[in-house]
Amino acid sequence: MTGLPSVGLISHGTSSPTGQVLIEVLATEIATDLRIRGIADEVMLGHVDVQKPDVDEVIARLPADRPVVLVPLLLSPGYHVHVDLAEAADRAAESGRDVRRTPTLGPDPRLAEILADRLPLLKSGDDVILAAAGSSDERANESCREMGRLLAAELERPVEVGFLAGGGVPLKDLVGQNRSRGARPVLANYLLAPGFFDDLARKHVKGGTDSTGLLAPPLLTGGGTTSAVPPKLVDIVRDRVREGIRGQVRDGVLAAGRNSGPGGAHVEGGCSAYVQPHTQSHTQPHNFTPQMLNA
Repeated sequence: MTGLPSVGLISHGTSSPTGQVLIEVLATEIATDLRIRGIADEVMLGHVDVQKPDVDEVIARLPADRPVVLVPLLLSPGYHVHVDLAEAADRAAESGRDVRRTPTLGPDPRLAEILADRLPLLKSGDDVILAAAGSSDERANESCREMGRLLAAELERPVEVGFLAGGGVPLKDLVGQNRSRGARPVLANYLLAPGFFDDLARKHVKGGTDSTGLLAPPLLTGGGTTSAVPPKLVDIVRDRVREGIRGQVRDGVLAAGRNSGPGGAHVEGGCSAYVQPHTQSHTQPHNFTPQMLNA
């Protein structure tokens, strides 16, 4: 083995142009951070759904003479982690590749801090709900509930968890219950970027005859006074890469195989850029813009 490890950043993928750009910006900041710190060399982005390249192509295009660390840019470990990523890593291992998978981004106390920063100034009559994508895989849903507990500790007030899909308590039902008792539902947006689920959450808050309620921006957001890419999110990904390099296992995620059932919904948002290593000559500058990434 020669050189630094390579990193595959694996998003869900999205058809939302805004979501694609924001994930591209996140990926560029991660790649720059990893290179500056001497942690990784080549960084490639792929997706488990909607967009290309897929995980197999990411692995195939990264150098075969060094480990590949796959970091799921997903907030909870469901079907895509336990099946799609696991099976791609198994196929690569059968051909002699050293491929390591890391835990998902959540749950993590730093995500609770970002979510709290995205919320408006809360009032006594507000009920906070963590709006999560949801999954048919109960492991993913429990991960979101843990994130709700972390946010409650951060805010020092109760937080309910509502799901946009899967087997958890439907977000729509929680919003309706809060309004029926005279509370204003304030949704902490536990989605990575704008896309299908973000639009759906917005409909639940603004739809119907009672439009009281607020939906905070997702973790990645464009415009406004908040940073599009929170530095703490880059910190989380860097820590995941380091875990992968050390081969650590957390909560059984790295050891998971093909035990989950079909289905499962995850946060949307992805990109298809290939970030070149700083050790090779190329014409693209290190400070990419979304326009350059989409070229």
